[in-house]
This record gives sequence, structure tokens and C-alpha cells, in this order.
Amino acid sequence: MIRNKQRLIDEQTSPLQRIMWAYNIDEPQKRSFENNICAFHIGNGYFLSVAHNLRIQAGFYKSIDEALYKKELFPILDGSQTRFLDQHYFIDEYTQKRYLNNADPEAIQHIAAILKQKRFDTRWVTLAQKKVCTPCLVFHFADNAFYNDTSVTRLFASERQMHEPAIHKYTFLIEVELVNAFYNADIALYRIVNTPREIIDKIPYAEIDFEFLDEGVENFHCLQSSPSGPTGRLLNEAHIEGMLDHFGIFQDEVGGNYIFDGYRYLVKGYFRFGSSGAPYLYYDRLRDKYVVNAIQSEASGIQLSIKNDREGNFQYINAIASPLCIIKDELEKYLAQ
Repeated sequence: MIRNKQRLIDEQTSPLQRIMWAYNIDEPQKRSFENNICAFHIGNGYFLSVAHNLRIQAGFYKSIDEALYKKELFPILDGSQTRFLDQHYFIDEYTQKRYLNNADPEAIQHIAAILKQKRFDTRWVTLAQKKVCTPCLVFHFADNAFYNDTSVTRLFASERQMHEPAIHKYTFLIEVELVNAFYNADIALYRIVNTPREIIDKIPYAEIDFEFLDEGVENFHCLQSSPSGPTGRLLNEAHIEGMLDHFGIFQDEVGGNYIFDGYRYLVKGYFRFGSSGAPYLYYDRLRDKYVVNAIQSEASGIQLSIKNDREGNFQYINAIASPLCIIKDELEKYLAQ
């Protein structure tokens, strides 16, 4: 079993990756990343993550197509607001984009205030739909080859691979698109796009188990990002302590609030901030492998304070997980395609 656990955390065999929103994905000098979330491969280029990050507001944009700016934002600004944005974004005549020009925090706050006042939609789901950002999978490897395959590595455009000396890794970017957001279940389904099949076939995946589990399941683990940095993985033991018919309200000032509901697990274990989207897996003895059963959704309100100091010092010891059985019918339709 130890070897099966090692395969879950090894960069060459793990199904766990990250999805990030890339500004200017094919412009290395201007590229930047936001909205980091865990995601895992379930086969055939499909990835699962959470949905709640999609409707969080970015607040401002780091770059925007000039055509989109002229069509949707410029007409609703007054003169002083237009002049302020012109001071902090420069236009590149070649790319026909406006880029944020080293604005200080105070200026960024003012930009965000303008956009909020004008109800300009900066939710991540909208920024992706309007091509302001590109959601992409971020792969890190110790060696300069995608899953140790030089022939597949050559299929990547030069702009989609890079060496990052600061983290001693080689990074590869693969574009994804949102297929469906099951907001009530807090689950989002993505698929890889604009990518050769040979690349997709190299990516490890986890098989799905749709059983609704009871408390006390043995060898139940959470697979999440390393607690100390942008690369690496952590597999930690978790325990199902109970189940709930969930209810929660997610605030969305632009699209309208929506409801979290349906069956959930109450899970106890270690949960890194930023672990949303991490898979819960258990060891299937008949198949001699770990299968994915649920996804990390929310930190739970059952908390532990350290030294009775609540100010900035809460540690979450429980979490709420969405079992994949709650979207079984919808998910199987996509996987059958």
C-alpha cells in the first residue's frame, strides 16, 4: 500500500495538479497568474475542482483587450474615471491590449472601487469567458521533459514551457475550459482544450468511486498541495466523522447569491488553506488502487483556537467535502462522450 501512496504524491504519477488563471498566457514578459485552486484528473482530459472560486471578484484586471474596454467599460465611465484608468494602463499597439502599469496599492484600490461602482463584472468565471484570463493547468517537473517524454515535450509551444530557477522546476502550461459548474454541489468540471492528444494521454488520473461512504472508512486520505510552497503534494489521513444535508449561502453581488446544498461529509484532518478542490481518496482492495470519492469544499465552523487568541489564529480541524455521488448522473454523461 505504501507504493500506492507514493504514486499519489509523485510528480510523475499523481492525478493532482493546480488550475490558475493566466493573464497574457503567451506573452512571457507580461504573464502573471492568479486564482490558484487544486484540481485532479479523472481521465480523458477532464479535471474536477470546486466551483466557489469562479464567482469571486478579482476586483480589477491586469490587462484587457482594447476592443473589450471600448465596448463594455469606456461607455459607463465618467471623464475623471477615464482619465484615471488612462494614467494606470498603457496600450500596446501590437497586441491591442491595455496593461496595468506598475500601479501602487492605493491606485489599485481606487481602480477596484471604480469597477465596483460601475458594477463591472470581474468574477473569475467572467474573466475567462471574455478571454481576459486563460484558465490553465500548471505542471511542475524536476527535469525538462513532460512526464519524462522528450517527444511529447516537443509538442509544447515555447511560450507554454519555462524554467523557474527559484523553485528548481520546469513548468508546463495546458489550457482548460469550464465545462459545467455545479454550484449547489460546489464542484466544477473542466476539460483540456487546444492540446494534442499525445499530451493528454500522458497525464495520470484517478478512477472515480460514486459510493456514499459511512463513518470510519479505513485508508481514507486527502491529497492536497504541499503546505510549504507552490509545488509538491501532501497525502494525509482523514476521517469521515458524519454526514449532513448541507445548506449555505454564497455571496455574489453581480450574478446573485446562490445556495450550497445537498449531501456532504463532515471530515476531520489537516487542511491547508488553499486546499479547496483537493480529492479525497480511499484504498480499494479489490482494485489494489486508490479511487477518488469526494472533493474538498469548505472549511467547517468547528474550530480550534490556539492560546485562546482568536484574532487571526483559528486553525480549522474539520472540513466539509462534496461526495461525487451527488453529481453522478451528470458526470457520467460527460465521461461517456
